[in-house]
Amino acid sequence: MNLTRREFGRIAGAGIAAQLASPLRAQQPTGQNGSGKVGYCIVGLGRISMGEFMPGVLQSPNSHITALVSGHRDKALRVASQYGVPTSSIYSYEEYDKIRDNPAIDAVYIALPNSMHAEYTIRAAKAGKHVLSEKPMATSVEDCKKMIQACRDANKKLMIAYRCQYEATNLRAVQLIRDGKLGKVQSIEAAFGFNIGHNEWRTNRKLSGGGPMVDVGIYCLNATRYLTGEEPTDLRGYSSVIDHDGRFNDVEESLSWSMKFPSGILANCETTYGAGMDGFFRVYGSEGNINVDPAFNYNGLHLRAQYGGFRNGTRIDEPNTSRGPYQFTNEANHFSDCVLNNKTPKTPGEEGLRDMALITRLYSTCGEHLGTT
Repeated sequence: MNLTRREFGRIAGAGIAAQLASPLRAQQPTGQNGSGKVGYCIVGLGRISMGEFMPGVLQSPNSHITALVSGHRDKALRVASQYGVPTSSIYSYEEYDKIRDNPAIDAVYIALPNSMHAEYTIRAAKAGKHVLSEKPMATSVEDCKKMIQACRDANKKLMIAYRCQYEATNLRAVQLIRDGKLGKVQSIEAAFGFNIGHNEWRTNRKLSGGGPMVDVGIYCLNATRYLTGEEPTDLRGYSSVIDHDGRFNDVEESLSWSMKFPSGILANCETTYGAGMDGFFRVYGSEGNINVDPAFNYNGLHLRAQYGGFRNGTRIDEPNTSRGPYQFTNEANHFSDCVLNNKTPKTPGEEGLRDMALITRLYSTCGEHLGTT
């Protein structure tokens, strides 16, 4: 995929999957709901589902929302009225398995606390539904493997919501590297973090599986893998708690780690729950460099690069003016296309498993262990 600057702007604004694939509306197979669109059941009405994914689906040509799962009936009724979901397609968590009887549901989007991803993925697969699960995939390697096996046994697709792998600015950076513009890549820097509030479920290890590493640090980890196209062979981390105010009794506050890839590329990454840290990555090569800052946020992504000589070479400055929820529209477009046309998702369960295996190794090097206090 070769992106010119003009193509970059067009794709960023219109949805990457809809622009790169054949027109989805032409000769498109219908979902089991018969609409020609994939019907999504939203599992968990929280910030990311209500604020990002659901508005993103509204802008998708091949996706729509057909059911809700929530523990709060009044809230679900309000959301259902906004999205045209019939009350008969609102389920409590106790009723979740009844989704098998609803032909309007092709797939579920799981936006629950991390420790619940495995259970609700496996139950969805047994109910005959495809699964799009938020990252991190789960809180253990074992659960990731169970999710993959359950979807395989049910012949259903499983995709992990790595939205940056469907986003134009990140894809532009990957293409510059693959085209050899930077020469031989030598090193990568990446960071992402924020100052978390009190009483957040993310600081409860039983629910989250870890601290900022599994929440926002995973963006840095995943980015180093898709930027290099390699899997790290060596990694080492250091974690710390500086603010002893009760927020970090159960998880790390900050974590810094380094990795080495088979080609010799070195990466250094940081993540924190103790300070504002706009997500960015920088790639340094023998003939140029790329700086994407921010790289992982919902809006305002900005790519700068220079290559081919520091005096007379090429300089790129590409702000991404697209606004949310375009990244989630891209994500929904891709998964729906996979469901409708029997394709393998770009970020299947195996992608989430690889990250979780690396995170487990990383925690073990710095004295933090997933699932323990």
